[in-house]
Amino acid sequence: MISIPHKAKQFLVLLAKLLIVGGAFYFIYNQLANNDKLDWQKFIALFQKNQSVLGIGFILLLSVLNRYFEILKWQNLAQVIHEISVYESTKQVLAALTAGIFTPNGVGEYAGKALYYPKSEAKKVVFLNLICNGIQMILTILFGIFGLLYFNAQFNVITTQTVLILFGGLVLILIVLFSIKKIKVKGYSIEKLIHKINEIPKSIHQKNIVLGICRYLVFSHQYYFLFLGFDVDLPYLTLMAAITSVYFLASSLPTFQFLDFAVKGSVAIYFFGILKVNEWIVVFISTLMWFLNVVLPVVLGSYFVLNFKTKTTE
Repeated sequence: MISIPHKAKQFLVLLAKLLIVGGAFYFIYNQLANNDKLDWQKFIALFQKNQSVLGIGFILLLSVLNRYFEILKWQNLAQVIHEISVYESTKQVLAALTAGIFTPNGVGEYAGKALYYPKSEAKKVVFLNLICNGIQMILTILFGIFGLLYFNAQFNVITTQTVLILFGGLVLILIVLFSIKKIKVKGYSIEKLIHKINEIPKSIHQKNIVLGICRYLVFSHQYYFLFLGFDVDLPYLTLMAAITSVYFLASSLPTFQFLDFAVKGSVAIYFFGILKVNEWIVVFISTLMWFLNVVLPVVLGSYFVLNFKTKTTE
């Protein structure tokens, strides 16, 4: 096996750090500077009209809470390996977010967290991160289905027959998955996955679900309050149904973290177009949500990436 000199290894680690941080900032700048749909003049005019220190503070607080609940979720799950502090969890979550910003569906996040643990624990870290993200996806699907049903009942976007076909397809998929749960692919099976999930104490799962619900309510209502800030006057349930539907459908599409706002914005334009909301408002709110909940944490995460130290022991 080829041995890499210590100084060369240090240089490669530094180069990797700079590439991750530099790439993250490049993608952020590129998306903000070259988006023709962002009408900054309209935004500045509306901001000057409705500017409120309390309102801005409240929106920023929701961003902090959104990421804080994610940090608590990871701290809760990481205790399966060993207990970590809130600060250590913050470091791992934000650094992993930075590492995953330009990877498909944030897969780099899994590797980012695994680097903070011995190689022997890598598979367990990836599995726990899958549980962490999985519960958020399940909640997005559940809230999204109810939102879609309510939205469809109000505006009849798709026919009842189509709804029945979709639910029938979902039930069929669940039946197929249950029937093949013992079939192994490269040593893994659904039955084995369920068994590994059940090995985690119920108290950890319960806390994970509660924190996941809290996080979902925070970022979905942040979206809601931003619409109110942009003078969008719609009934609460109608607006929330559209928001939950957008998150559900946008989360189902494969994408990159740095393109997240573009995907959600595209889906949001369709739904809020039905509600007669101006397209530029929808685009701006989607961009603001991305900036507040991805860009700002990535800026903080860059500090942890640059200060990351490789483990010298396994």
